[in-house]
Amino acid sequence: MHYSTTLRNAQLAAIEATIGTAPKVRIYSGTVPANVAASLGAAVLLAEGDLPSDWLAAPSSAVVAKNGTWTLTGQSGAGTGTVGTFFRICASDGSTYHIQGTFSVTGGGGEMTADNASIANAQTITVNTYQVTGGNA
Repeated sequence: MHYSTTLRNAQLAAIEATIGTAPKVRIYSGTVPANVAASLGAAVLLAEGDLPSDWLAAPSSAVVAKNGTWTLTGQSGAGTGTVGTFFRICASDGSTYHIQGTFSVTGGGGEMTADNASIANAQTITVNTYQVTGGNA
């Protein structure tokens, strides 16, 4: 199936509407689970942060990108130089997960990229890029 850009933009707008304002993003090390509902297994929480209340820009040309500054803080599971491999975004309740993807330093090919993928406890991490492309054109 193929969708118009208008429909794809509407689908993308539903992401923020469904997850809500002030969701959390968490960065983990370890094997990326099969999907967002799968157990984290032995993955270790490296960093987390609350996203701004308007965390996604308005969709345009069937793409939606992060809005505002996304700043995370290294957690106690992070050792010096522990590398993040994937992220999850959950609702503000901290337990309802909606999105999972790969994580890397900017230029490393992750679906979410940051200024530093090597995370230490209490370190501040800035997410540089995150975007979603909607449906089939």
